[in-house]
Amino acid sequence: MNHHKQWPQSGAWDRRRFMIAMSGTVAAGLPSGAWAQDDFPSKPIRIMVPFPAGGPTDIVARVVGQALSERLRQTVTIENRPGASGMIGADAVAKAAPDGYTLLINVSGHLVNPALFSKMPHDPLKDFQPITNVATTPIQLVISADSPVRSFDDLLKLVRSQPGKHSFASSSNGTPGHLTGELLKTVAKLDVLHVPYKGSAPALTDVMGGQVTYMLDSMPSSIALVKSGRLRSLAVTSPRRVDVLPDVPTFAELNYPGVNLSSWYGLWGPAKLPRAVTARIYAEVKEVLAMPDVRKRITDVLAEPVGDTPEQFSAFCASEAQRYAGIVRAAGIRLE
Repeated sequence: MNHHKQWPQSGAWDRRRFMIAMSGTVAAGLPSGAWAQDDFPSKPIRIMVPFPAGGPTDIVARVVGQALSERLRQTVTIENRPGASGMIGADAVAKAAPDGYTLLINVSGHLVNPALFSKMPHDPLKDFQPITNVATTPIQLVISADSPVRSFDDLLKLVRSQPGKHSFASSSNGTPGHLTGELLKTVAKLDVLHVPYKGSAPALTDVMGGQVTYMLDSMPSSIALVKSGRLRSLAVTSPRRVDVLPDVPTFAELNYPGVNLSSWYGLWGPAKLPRAVTARIYAEVKEVLAMPDVRKRITDVLAEPVGDTPEQFSAFCASEAQRYAGIVRAAGIRLE
């Protein structure tokens, strides 16, 4: 029987990996400050964001990265590598050395992609080590402020009274807003058409202009238009009402508890990231998410810090991936 099977690499690296793995069992009982200073991290860390600078994913990554850099006394750089529904940036992390120096902050769409695309450069579950869910942001259902529709019930009545005449917008195919729209369409038995756009801005413009009846959108991109009175928010997907919109009910309050998808921002490393390194990064990010200024900057973009353990986040990723695949299948969505 070959006892060396699990050590594909050779020599010093094997021993180092073994020592790192063993140190995890010792370190688990220590406060995060008790780590040897010459241990991880001993050089700059790169966080890959697979979207352009300035969007909510990028903002969350920069807030966390900056605080992490101060705590670890190491440079943390954010690298934006957009394209292919987040797959280009994610793939760079999947193929990076599993040493904790290349990390990924990506949205929930990371787990939707396998259901949408027949060809993928990586497996979002198998090729990554989940570290933590950094933050989550609800999705809101918005309509034009000029619309006579005042409530979610009004909207249901309107759409049901004119089957096939109404449409809902999304920022793009396969986004959380699109999936939430498809989910609502199924559970509320609505005969509506989905209209995908290239980004939230053009979609919201058409909703305001009445070209599309409604949209389910991640709050950061649409909240300003609601606050300025150009859009009306009818419902939110969060478990409880959102502070900035105290009068807007949750879907659960409206008897649609299953319409509870959110946009969320997860932190992953490459698969085979040593347990000790995963635990260290998680412990530091958890500390960062508890800082009042970090919490404020994340809640300013209408996200809520989460910070669950690698085990919890791993289980969450598996169940979300399954759920998204079910919605995509039921709606017959396919992208190439």
